[in-house]
Amino acid sequence: MNLLSLKRVRELLDRASQTRVLVVGDVMLDQFIWGRVTRISPEAPVPVVEFERESFMPGGAANVARNLTALGGQSDLFGVVGRDASASQLRRLLGEQRVGCDGLLPVSGFHTATKTRIVAQKQQVTRLDRETRGDISPAATQKLVRQIEAALDTADAVSVGDYAKGVVTQPLVDALRERCRARGRWLSLDPKPGHTLDIRGLSLLTPNRKEAFELAGLADTVRHADPLQDEPLMQVVAKLLGDLRPALLLVTLGELGMLLCQQGQKPFHVPTVAQEVFDVSGAGDTVIASFTLAIAAGASPMEAAVFSNHAAGVVVGKIGTATVTPEELIASFAQHS
Repeated sequence: MNLLSLKRVRELLDRASQTRVLVVGDVMLDQFIWGRVTRISPEAPVPVVEFERESFMPGGAANVARNLTALGGQSDLFGVVGRDASASQLRRLLGEQRVGCDGLLPVSGFHTATKTRIVAQKQQVTRLDRETRGDISPAATQKLVRQIEAALDTADAVSVGDYAKGVVTQPLVDALRERCRARGRWLSLDPKPGHTLDIRGLSLLTPNRKEAFELAGLADTVRHADPLQDEPLMQVVAKLLGDLRPALLLVTLGELGMLLCQQGQKPFHVPTVAQEVFDVSGAGDTVIASFTLAIAAGASPMEAAVFSNHAAGVVVGKIGTATVTPEELIASFAQHS
């Protein structure tokens, strides 16, 4: 069954250019140091990486925002950064990718979350994280909420990226839920199970399988090749729909695709279209961005699931936190039509 024709995909992409999505959450800067390994260090049993080049990409909620603009949508980013070089680098990169940065709040004493990955021969050797731990202050949260509220009237949807770095607090979630509900705005959230929050009653939750089981407080035991025949997974879906009451629950399943779930309806399984998987980092960002964008452009939930499944299939074939362009998405649908 072909739920999305090429004509419909083009129509959604065309409408997407008129949509505006606010992205709220933990923003990061991803640094990649590329090199090669030819020997082991005489100082310790570790590889010596000979530097070749370095590159920078927006990460975390910033990667969600750049995925939206890469597909032609309009996006404004809201979060907290430090008064540091990483924040300047992040703003420059986001500006190049047409992401609105006026909602990035600089806070003294806060270190812009930076992940440095050292990659040799396409293999990640190690990762160094620099960040400030702990929730942002109530004053910073209130300022973010005021900025978001001012932007909501001209936005079509809000997407929250929680990476447990301190920006997505309970007062922020409560304020977003209240204000989006009052204005009839779509509210998506990619949850972080280790970060305990009340996330009931949102428009969309997008956990992967591991996160879904953790959110439900159940053990992931026996897996079935057919997700619809996977009894533990079906139990988790029923529990999350009952406990958290999202309008939609989208569980991403890696090589098995994704599962779209709604209360009172049979789950809808979307098999993966990925041809090659080089790197899954950032794939969840692509899923929530493309699904939210499709909904904002007028797609049905099933259409949005197929749309985002193709988008994810493209990005996992790239190295690093990647994005998908309208041309790449159209090519993916053409290939599988």
